[in-house]
Amino acid sequence: MASSYSDDLQLEIMTTGEKAGLWGSITNDNLKILELAASGYYTVSIAAGNLTLNLDNGSALGDSTATGKNLMIEVTGTLAANRSITMPTGAERIFIVKDSTVRGTSNYTIGVQNVGGSGAGIVPLPVGATAAFYTDGTGSNSMKLLGILNQGYVTVTNGSNSPYTAVNGDVVMGVTNSSGGGTIQVTLPASPSAGDEVTIMDTSSTGGFASNQCTVDRNGSNILGSASNVNLQNNNQAVTLVYTSNATKGWIYKTNTN
Repeated sequence: MASSYSDDLQLEIMTTGEKAGLWGSITNDNLKILELAASGYYTVSIAAGNLTLNLDNGSALGDSTATGKNLMIEVTGTLAANRSITMPTGAERIFIVKDSTVRGTSNYTIGVQNVGGSGAGIVPLPVGATAAFYTDGTGSNSMKLLGILNQGYVTVTNGSNSPYTAVNGDVVMGVTNSSGGGTIQVTLPASPSAGDEVTIMDTSSTGGFASNQCTVDRNGSNILGSASNVNLQNNNQAVTLVYTSNATKGWIYKTNTN
């Protein structure tokens, strides 16, 4: 009987009596794959295109042809379009993604998904963040965010990338003292889930939100129980909004240093 392969890491499973003289090398290769899953680190540029991870059968594949078996995946490069990181379906995986890309002023996004993922099955990676993900392998929309291990941030200025549409976990540093002054707008995520958070703070070196406000666009969801946008109008103000399980309340302040 020929070897089979495990569902998640595609380790080679040998049957009694086969692969005479090869058990040692195959076992060593399986151990290398386990090492990738426990501590493997894979760095790749996504400047030129999307990243499709793989979980090829067998062993002795290294991190270049079994990219999805690594624990840690760091993406780099200057983005020229929205990008995706795609994990195959059919396997349970816990993995970490670190965003070291440069997204520029066009507010490009990075989505983490399974093959065929759509809608809520595409999990956005916050700018500059390191985040843990889990997929149970049951289908194309089984990708989940386990948590943000290290937060990054995005700077939003009126003369550059405002309005900016935030994603869950974003830390937005608002600057309203850029050339000519002016307000900025931060749009909250569409179709949020309970527990989603967005932090917005005034980091202007002069002026600030009191001179040029930051408008928080509700993007279809209530804020503080009202179907109205919110204006942040105090210098040095920092707020964290969290989406509740009550759609009538919608987004509420977790913290607000106004």
